Amino acid sequence: MKIFPRMKFFFLLLTLLFLYQKSFSQDGKVNVSQDPKFEQLLNEKRKINSSITINDRYKIQIFNGDTESSKKTLLDFKRDNKNIDATIVFSTPLYKVWVGNFKTRIEAEKNLNDLKKKYPNAFLIKPNK
Repeated sequence: MKIFPRMKFFFLLLTLLFLYQKSFSQDGKVNVSQDPKFEQLLNEKRKINSSITINDRYKIQIFNGDTESSKKTLLDFKRDNKNIDATIVFSTPLYKVWVGNFKTRIEAEKNLNDLKKKYPNAFLIKPNK
């Protein structure tokens, strides 16, 4: 076994101590960079989730079909009716466009009569019932 001279041993010890300290040290600062559109996306998701409440609310189905046509129908509806919630619901194999979130059947039927002028196949639904 070869013995290091004291100077080499001291230098090796300092080097190992320095490397040990750097390898196990932590900075203590956390920097989170978030895209500003992320918060907007979360708000949209919350809005969609709240509009899909299925408990005791009536909805009107205005479309039933493929994905592209349902997106177009939804955009047309939202452009014409800014004050009524609307969403696309997937039910294998079709996409459905549901509008409204009405508490009473009377309120839903009033809106149904107005919507039948533009969407003749629209009908009233009460999900999960």
